[in-house]
Amino acid sequence: MLVGMASASPTVRHRRLGRELRRLRERAELTLEEVSTPLRWSTAKLSRIENARTMPSSTDIADLCDLYAVDPSAKAGLIQLGQDAGQRGWWTAYSDVFAGAYVGLESEAITIRTWEPLLVPGLLQNEDYARELIRTSRPGLAVTELERYVAARMARKISLLSSKAPSLHVLMDECALRRPVGSPAIMARQLGDILQVTDWPNITVQILPLQIGAHCGLEGAFSLLGFDAEDPEVGYTGCPGGDVYVEATDQVENLKLTFERLAGACLSPEESAAFIAAIRSDHAPL
Repeated sequence: MLVGMASASPTVRHRRLGRELRRLRERAELTLEEVSTPLRWSTAKLSRIENARTMPSSTDIADLCDLYAVDPSAKAGLIQLGQDAGQRGWWTAYSDVFAGAYVGLESEAITIRTWEPLLVPGLLQNEDYARELIRTSRPGLAVTELERYVAARMARKISLLSSKAPSLHVLMDECALRRPVGSPAIMARQLGDILQVTDWPNITVQILPLQIGAHCGLEGAFSLLGFDAEDPEVGYTGCPGGDVYVEATDQVENLKLTFERLAGACLSPEESAAFIAAIRSDHAPL
């Protein structure tokens, strides 16, 4: 199903905790009502905990474990998992900028696959390009607010340089390269920056030429976030009306198939780099 997540970003550990608590309840063959009543909770509270919409306290976790007859070692592990999940991530310093859950999930992803038909994806944007995009999309921002949004977007990119950098596979339509955002010089620098990262071992960039015509990605941009074997892949798409997360297995598989089809229609990474270089020259001839 399509799920709109709460504004407090559930980390991967938070999602794992919720799934484990639900698994333990189901193993005990107890309904939501049969658990909530003796704890004097509402069923809504328990449902929010199991679906990672509410962070349970250590006492909440202990009470659930006692009700489910969980052994002391496993109980201690779940309480620790809850404490770890409650830690503040770097993105919480920009809670006024990042209103949704996406950045919290992205920060813990092992693989990131993203399709963008209109713009350079956020993880590949440089400061000047990002500033122009944010300035035009949010014309009411004061200068200090604008620079804060730019700083937040640049902070997202740090993960690509870390020792635990995710594998990033970007598919872009040719339109994203040709659409002028700011001056020709800004576009040339942006495309030059993309060319630099195409040599990084954890980054793959492919371009879908306009000559392909109609294709399966015309309905809009989306991303797929992959984690370790215990955590299912999550699909995501954003729009002015809000964020949408795709978690149902069949819908995630559909997004994966769409991504694979788009990747097959794109130029190879080597051909894409040459293509980007040519378009860079179109923006600002050397």
